[in-house]
Amino acid sequence: MTAMAHEPMATDKETLLDFFLSLDTPEGFRAELVEGELVVTPPTDGDHEDYLGIINEQVYGQSATPMRSSGGKGLVLSSSGDHPADHVIPDATFAPRSLRLFRGAPPWMPSDGVAMVVEVTSSKPRNDREGKRYAYARAGIPLYLLVDHDRSAVTLFSEPSDGDYGGSTTVPFGKALPLPAPFSFDLETTEFE
Repeated sequence: MTAMAHEPMATDKETLLDFFLSLDTPEGFRAELVEGELVVTPPTDGDHEDYLGIINEQVYGQSATPMRSSGGKGLVLSSSGDHPADHVIPDATFAPRSLRLFRGAPPWMPSDGVAMVVEVTSSKPRNDREGKRYAYARAGIPLYLLVDHDRSAVTLFSEPSDGDYGGSTTVPFGKALPLPAPFSFDLETTEFE
C-alpha cells in the first residue's frame, strides 16, 4: 500500500479570500472584504462625487505637505484574526507626493505611507461608520475622514490605537474642520450643504 499526498484543506478564511478575489462585479460596482463581510456597493451618486471633488480641491490647494490621491486604490489591511485581511477601496486615499506611493503599486497594496483615507457614506452607512473605521485603525492609518451624508456631518478620526481611533472631531455641514499635519489647514464644508 502506498501513501498518498494530500493537499491541505483550505481554511474558511482562505476560501472566503479566494472567493472575494475571484469576484467579477458588474461595471461600476465596488466589492470589498471588511471584517470578514463581503460588501458590494452600487455606483455612487452625484452628491458623493461632489463631496470628494470639494475635498480634493482643498487638499491640493492648501495642504502644508504636497499630496497625491487615488479614488479607487485597493488597500490590503491587517485583520482582527478571525477573518482574512481586509480588502478595502476608500473613496479617496491621500499620501505625501514625495512617497510616490501609487506609482507601480499592485491592485491591492499595503497602506504603509497613507496619510488619510476618506469615505462618503453610501447605501451601507454602517460599514463606513464602523467596519471601515475599525479596519483603518487596525492598519494604523493616521487619519480617517468620514463625510456622513445622512447625518449632514463630517468626522475626522485620529490617533489609531487598539483597533479603533482614540480621537474624533465632528462638525455639521457648513462648519470648518481642522485637519492636522501633514495637511495643516481647516477643511471648509460650506459647499456640502
